[in-house]
Amino acid sequence: MYLPSAFRQDDLAELHAQIQASPFALLTSAGAAGVQASHLPLLLAPDEGEFGTLYGHFARANQHWRDLQGGAEALAVFSGPDAYISPGWYPAKAEHGKVVPTWNYIAVHARGPVELIEEPERLLQIVSRLSDQHESGRERPWAVSDAPREYIDSMLRAIVGFALPIRRLEGKWKLGQNRSAADQAGVRDGLAASTSPGDRELAARMS
Repeated sequence: MYLPSAFRQDDLAELHAQIQASPFALLTSAGAAGVQASHLPLLLAPDEGEFGTLYGHFARANQHWRDLQGGAEALAVFSGPDAYISPGWYPAKAEHGKVVPTWNYIAVHARGPVELIEEPERLLQIVSRLSDQHESGRERPWAVSDAPREYIDSMLRAIVGFALPIRRLEGKWKLGQNRSAADQAGVRDGLAASTSPGDRELAARMS
């Protein structure tokens, strides 16, 4: 990832928080079948390894997992809020006009070797933890154990799980840190006034 120093985020707690806030990742790899990408919800175990470990699963019919046999490396991309930035929000526009549009965003890249998991009990643990994470906070949370075991067993046979111990973790918080304080304030105000929830979320993150 192109990562100018002004936008670099190295705080491990912040990086983990962003992964947990936007767990639907783009998992990419390059192998015999070329470059492949799968959109997958991932679970972060923050205390496993130096940078944490990611867990998820593929549909068995998805050929992507076959290219990851033998510990091949994969890259998981987690995208946070993003927004178009209008030059009209910069006070500098009125001063000298030397401004152009840009795009602000938050992103985390996690890279590491993939361990495929096909043992039923380990698969059951992965899907149970994923469900528990996303059901938490609901008035009546659903659990994997609510479904008949024979049905769950048939579903487990249709997936291939994986663990990705993170060997390299990068964060990019491109929030206008290279602009003047006045221009940053103008962007925050412009985003905060938008009708888009994503724009307003990015304004809050800039604060």
